[in-house]
Amino acid sequence: MAESHLDAEPGPDPLAPFDYALPDHAIASHPPAVRDGGRLLALTGARSADRAVVDLPAYLSSGDVLVVNDTRVLHARLAASRTTGGRVELMLLGPGDGSSVEAMARPARRLKVGEALTLHRADGTVASGFSARIIERLDGGVFRVAFGPDPVAVMGALGEVPLPPYLRRAAEPHDRIRYQTIFAGEAGAVAAPTAGLHLTRALIEGLEQKGVEVVPVTLHVGAGTFRNLRPEDVRRGTLHPEMWRIPTGTAQAIERCRKRGGRVVAVGTTCTRTLESAALGDGQVRAGEGTTRLFIQPGYQFSVVDLLWTNLHLPRSSLLML
Repeated sequence: MAESHLDAEPGPDPLAPFDYALPDHAIASHPPAVRDGGRLLALTGARSADRAVVDLPAYLSSGDVLVVNDTRVLHARLAASRTTGGRVELMLLGPGDGSSVEAMARPARRLKVGEALTLHRADGTVASGFSARIIERLDGGVFRVAFGPDPVAVMGALGEVPLPPYLRRAAEPHDRIRYQTIFAGEAGAVAAPTAGLHLTRALIEGLEQKGVEVVPVTLHVGAGTFRNLRPEDVRRGTLHPEMWRIPTGTAQAIERCRKRGGRVVAVGTTCTRTLESAALGDGQVRAGEGTTRLFIQPGYQFSVVDLLWTNLHLPRSSLLML
């Protein structure tokens, strides 16, 4: 079906079945005192059980494979100001190409190509020795911004943790640790793979002692995670692109898992998208890297993932639909 036809005749709202009332008081603004201190809702068929995160090993068996996302969150939120004195917030959408990077700007309407911005530290003071200039206007409030000395250096010195908007608070010092998983390696995400935030070294060691293999994939969470899902996105059946990588060792571990009759357990929707994007059709995956726009909706037949460990998700979101 042509895209123009989808836009011309939208029909009923496809997100309506995934809408629900979520009061602000039901959203925790801070993490529990310890990573694995949260609650676990375990769903087995039609049965449910109210458990704790530390009970995860009870649901996995020897021979299973637990797949985690080892992306590291960039300190991608920058404070800046215009020559007029107006404040601008920049959300960098990746590490960039060495000198420039795409960034979401708020407010964006008055920014002009060629305009220089003054960068600020977390305390509001001007950050001397750093520069930013708008070099291209893209779509949806996104610009290409040139930084001096380079985007990675600027984020390392001035960037704040890009907390999700629904937390409704500014980043705090402890977020630099708690908004990264214990697996975090290569920096490239603008949001954490939040399902993995609950896992601790002790919990992983307990799983390994039980005979569960724990293996990594990489999916750099993109800016699309902060954007509202639109009905036309659902009708098109694709999401924002995100880069993924599966090491050879992970693909081999899944192959061994299949041969011994184990299950593949994905930690979060990011791991799920990665594994299903690289599916070979026989329950296994190919090693390598690529970009995925996979949008998993009800009715999707999973090729790789047997069990999913995930957070509760916002209404009208692609994560909830998965």
